[in-house]
Amino acid sequence: MGQRFLSLWFRHLLTDDAARRRPALLMAAFVLAAPDHGRMVVTAANYLAQAQGIQTGMVVADARVLLPGLEVLDDQPERAGQLLRAMALWCIRFTPVAAIDLPDGLILDISGCAQLWDGEAPYLAQIVATLRDNGPTVRSKGYDVRGAIADTIGAAWAVARYGRTTPIIEPGATIDALLPLPVPALRLDPGVTNRLARLGLYKVRHIAGMARQALRSRFGNDLLLRLDQAFGREAEVIEPVIPVVPYIERLPCLEPIVTATGISIALARLLEALCTRLQQDGKGLRAAVFKGYRLDGKVVQAGIGTHRATHHVPHLLKLFEDKIAMLEPDLGIDLFTLEAPTVDDVEARQPSIWSGTTGLQDPRLAELVDRVANRFGKGCIHRYLPAEHFWPERAFVPANSFDDLALTAWALTRPRPIHILATPESIEVAAPIPDYPPMHFRHQGQLRKVVRADGPERIEPEWWIDGARHRDYYAVEDESGVRYWIFRSGPYTGLPSSPWFLHGFFA
Repeated sequence: MGQRFLSLWFRHLLTDDAARRRPALLMAAFVLAAPDHGRMVVTAANYLAQAQGIQTGMVVADARVLLPGLEVLDDQPERAGQLLRAMALWCIRFTPVAAIDLPDGLILDISGCAQLWDGEAPYLAQIVATLRDNGPTVRSKGYDVRGAIADTIGAAWAVARYGRTTPIIEPGATIDALLPLPVPALRLDPGVTNRLARLGLYKVRHIAGMARQALRSRFGNDLLLRLDQAFGREAEVIEPVIPVVPYIERLPCLEPIVTATGISIALARLLEALCTRLQQDGKGLRAAVFKGYRLDGKVVQAGIGTHRATHHVPHLLKLFEDKIAMLEPDLGIDLFTLEAPTVDDVEARQPSIWSGTTGLQDPRLAELVDRVANRFGKGCIHRYLPAEHFWPERAFVPANSFDDLALTAWALTRPRPIHILATPESIEVAAPIPDYPPMHFRHQGQLRKVVRADGPERIEPEWWIDGARHRDYYAVEDESGVRYWIFRSGPYTGLPSSPWFLHGFFA
């Protein structure tokens, strides 16, 4: 199946928006204006003002001569981009690829999408009718919009703005549809268009068959590029408002879904489809986002994450179970999507003769950790791997998943506390002579008397760390039975200000 594109043209985008916000303007002639070299110049005019001869680029003073009662509103230069982005996000319910086409249009890649609406004609009709009658929100008053579908972006753009027959150009009929159109349909610079008009070249057919070298020497490469893009000889790339995720499934709804049961059924169907694709590709998801597009234009969503790549549908449904209950359908959801922004390879495992897999390879352990982490937050469970560093706070790194492997072995020659502080905390220590453990120390205002101690254990820093000093560690126990891991930084000086630190707690 070849690519198909839909171009939407909002003929009075800014004035339609102003009328939506101020319904009293629907039956009034008005313009938007901005200062230009000390004069107010019309930047947009609604259809009633245009019917009175007022056009874009006219000075406001001249426009008021033609229409004394003309209402003038201040133009907002950034408003067009904001409106088109909101429109593009709303169009996600019809296609995952929607891009802004400034100053007054959208480009949608609808390849393979129209079949969900029984063909391109009803697909286009629903989009245009919804934008005209209801718009992207239930409060909208509608937009004056035209749309066209073709094999190329350039052809769809041209037919939407200059076509006079059918808005749907059948596959393979692009050239025949473009030839009768005027030259501006090629999206050329106005200066090039004017030069072509002075030579009597008004239609696309007048230049389509001319020698390319002659066109290049007279009008530059831009004319040839636009011709090639419109005819499909040169690929054209658009930038979607939402980057396309390789693994995504969509489920449009014939009727808006308003119940939790309906949402659960939609999620189950999407998970089945997505996990089937992942399994076929030897992949498993590490993160998934379930989205619902509501009738009021808002998007509700729920996300999950896993510690090991998986395509096990029942497990993923359990992870979503608590989250989808918080999704508010409001007036209804008419499109559901499920995307997997992060995926990993899944190794095919040979079924074992003996059951009872244990350790990190047990899939039940990974599923348990996923359920706990998604319910209570990612920070509640940690797994660490050894790292080749001497200082304890740098001797381990967090693992991203159960499949991460250690590159070195844990140091087991000396005992280490079960809880190591990320940053050692300063303490006040009283020690009798060098290499003797402390008699007592003060931490956070509380005095701890040492009754048992072991040490010292000297840990040197890596040689490439400038200015670092060795550490002498002691394992000490206070009167209440709490065991600490403390150290003196650098050599013993005998001064009360010798730097001592608390670094961890034993079980």
